[in-house]
Amino acid sequence: MKYLLLIFFMNLLPQCAGKSLSRDGSYPKTFEGIRNEIAGYNDIAKAIIDLAVYGKAQNRSYERLAVFADTIGPRLSGSKNLDAAIKYMYSALQKDGLENVHLEPVKVPHWERGEEFAMMLEPRNHSIGILGLGSSVATPPEGITAEVIVVASFDELHRRAQEAKGKIVVYNQPFISYGETVRYRSLGAVEAAKVGAVASLIRSVASFSIHSPHTGWQDYQSGIPQIPTACISVEDAEMMSRMSFRGTKIVVYLKMGARTYPDSTSFNTVAEIVGSKYPEQIVLVSGHLDSWDVGQGAMDDGGGAFISWEALSLIKDLGLRPKRTLRLVLWTGEEQGGIGAEQYYQLHKENISNFDIVMESDEGTFKPSGLAFTGNAKARDIVKEIMALLLPINVTEVYDAADGTDINFWMRDGVPAGVIIFLHDYSSLG
Repeated sequence: MKYLLLIFFMNLLPQCAGKSLSRDGSYPKTFEGIRNEIAGYNDIAKAIIDLAVYGKAQNRSYERLAVFADTIGPRLSGSKNLDAAIKYMYSALQKDGLENVHLEPVKVPHWERGEEFAMMLEPRNHSIGILGLGSSVATPPEGITAEVIVVASFDELHRRAQEAKGKIVVYNQPFISYGETVRYRSLGAVEAAKVGAVASLIRSVASFSIHSPHTGWQDYQSGIPQIPTACISVEDAEMMSRMSFRGTKIVVYLKMGARTYPDSTSFNTVAEIVGSKYPEQIVLVSGHLDSWDVGQGAMDDGGGAFISWEALSLIKDLGLRPKRTLRLVLWTGEEQGGIGAEQYYQLHKENISNFDIVMESDEGTFKPSGLAFTGNAKARDIVKEIMALLLPINVTEVYDAADGTDINFWMRDGVPAGVIIFLHDYSSLG
């Protein structure tokens, strides 16, 4: 994990290279002047790299994350574990010596999956691994037994709408990319309900599988019946697709005990290093603390949260005081659609002109290759110069179109944004 920290730092330290290049009249008036100023941070960049990669901070974020994940476990929105995680991080950030550590309250959904079971009854008995999707309703206590219709797309479902009534829709959609294919998880139940289906089972949104169903949030729509919905493995979706193609009748028994409770109070966790010259101006780095309930949330998004914390820790350890305030936000309720980030945005948007850049890490924690950046052409040129400071570890690429659930609210209002790109994302960049 030692390399994952560094992209943040190079973008934080050249604080005179924010989005407003002439806010106080003190910025260089030519791009050559800006380039020279950024190059002047080379020694500081080297000090950060040396501390993170070779010094006492080597592997620190990994070790912090391991203790956290082992101690707290999964952190579903509305759960006692998420409450414990927030208390843990509040204390840890204070002990780390960061400034203005505080909690900002958020109302978050509280959903629990309960008992889950699925069995193919025809043409043979076969246990189907399922994971209910967030906010799914339960089946009746006795469960649902129904014939299956397998479709590869929403278009096919609509063409075969008369066949789907009273059946369980199984989506065997091909994986194109997470961003494109995830709409089947988000909208699968709604589209199935529109044609009279009694439940929906969605092929896990993954490029490969080892009989591992995935979970995630899904969205019901007003005026559309709410039907139970869950993910199944790629293998089971493919098997039922083959059976269906041969004309084989498929019958499945489904039982789900999910429950939705009133919204709970949770918190966004905030810490800062206050700027020396422009303390009111904010460089925001972030990750989310909540996770799903079927794992430890170490990758999604414990790693992103902890490298965001580490960005501030390294700067503090080196005794650096940036001109603008570095603000760490550990979001709550991200998995339910960025609930914590949206409420934070609503609370702080009146001061939006003070946010110079917003950054998020939620793409996994692998070896980084560069930064996805959204901003105007002048800002992009500056970011390229900043990224050149990472040449010693060969992390210099600047990609188009940053995207992140927790920062999209700010991006839509024109605030520049950055997201770390890791090597496993490379094929999706086109």
